[in-house]
Amino acid sequence: MKTGFWVLTALFVGAFSAHLLAQDRGYVLINFMGYVVEMSVPGLLLALGVGYVFIRLLVAIWNAPRVLGEVVADRRVRSAGERLTRGLIHMSEGDWSKGERLLAQSLRGTDAPLISYLLAARAAQLQGSESRRDDWLKLAYEELPAAETAVLLTQAELQLENGEYERALATLNRVQEVESDHPASLALLAKVYYALEDWDQLVALLHKLDSARLEKTELDDLCAVALQSYWDQHKSNVNDIDRIWGKLPMRLRRSPKIISIHASAISGLGLGKDAEKEIRAALKKEWDENLILAYGKIADGDTEKQLRHAEEWLKSHSEDAGLLLTAARLCMALELWGKARSYLESSLAMSPRTDSFALYGRLLKQFGEEDNAALAFRSGLALVTTALEEMPALDSPDNVFISDGDGFVSDSNEIIEAESAEN
Repeated sequence: MKTGFWVLTALFVGAFSAHLLAQDRGYVLINFMGYVVEMSVPGLLLALGVGYVFIRLLVAIWNAPRVLGEVVADRRVRSAGERLTRGLIHMSEGDWSKGERLLAQSLRGTDAPLISYLLAARAAQLQGSESRRDDWLKLAYEELPAAETAVLLTQAELQLENGEYERALATLNRVQEVESDHPASLALLAKVYYALEDWDQLVALLHKLDSARLEKTELDDLCAVALQSYWDQHKSNVNDIDRIWGKLPMRLRRSPKIISIHASAISGLGLGKDAEKEIRAALKKEWDENLILAYGKIADGDTEKQLRHAEEWLKSHSEDAGLLLTAARLCMALELWGKARSYLESSLAMSPRTDSFALYGRLLKQFGEEDNAALAFRSGLALVTTALEEMPALDSPDNVFISDGDGFVSDSNEIIEAESAEN
């Protein structure tokens, strides 16, 4: 549309100009520094046109090297980008060797070589070549010293993945010297201490992990294992536990898993009533299985009171397998064997667990059912060894008869009613 408009305009202007010039071609005189040039108006226009084309040609020749260089550079960048993309595709498909080769080729002409170096290092490690991996990382640092932290973090991550824990720790210590609170560095450092089972260092690091680049579940798991292992290893007293607890970030002190670990620790030191209150307060904020299971393991507490609370919770959480297990554990502590069996069988029917089977086996031995007890232990072991389908599982019939010592006299519901009447 636009082209047609300009063509028509040019034809119109040309026709009009030709008509005017046909009547009078005009006269132009140029006198400059003693030189005189005479010509008609069409001649002047022709000279101006030729001069314009000549100047444009000179400018084009002058700029040709720069333009050619830009074209070549742009082509190299596009080619490097294509090789980088193809290298990433081959890496995602598991072809590490070809991926590394393409990533190496993408370094020629790229304006962002860091990603190619780091990915090539990962590809080399995936092929089992730690020396070539380190060579790529060294080249990355030498070419881009400003990216030292990124290179060191990648190196530490790869060393951690490869099981080189001591080397990863040394690498992360270099990062700590530059940026002691780097989120990625803190996360990797926590994982290295965990792998080395260095609980002292991991516990000392916990107060910083609130800003670490860790998922909430992963952070809770690391913290729980670290605290439990540290307190067990050092036989910590109440003051030690309170000191460490006070330094934890609020995010961790509100975690149900961490609260359950803390409550279990202080209950083992004779503060069972304090532990019971702590868990009940936490359960009011968030119903959590870790808290429920820890509630049934509180030592030196008021067991009868705990059972009353557990049975009260069962009114609104009747299908909670963990709560049924806790109620059974408390019943066993109070020697309410019939109730314990009923709760355990209900728990196992809803969710088979190793600790439930272990407790059930102990309970069956109490009733003298040695064969069923052995089967319960085997069923629990099968869950751990992931071979449950290869072993006979212990059934939980609706009406389970319980021996009172003189013979099989009643089902579990009748025993519960009898024990309730006795109490």
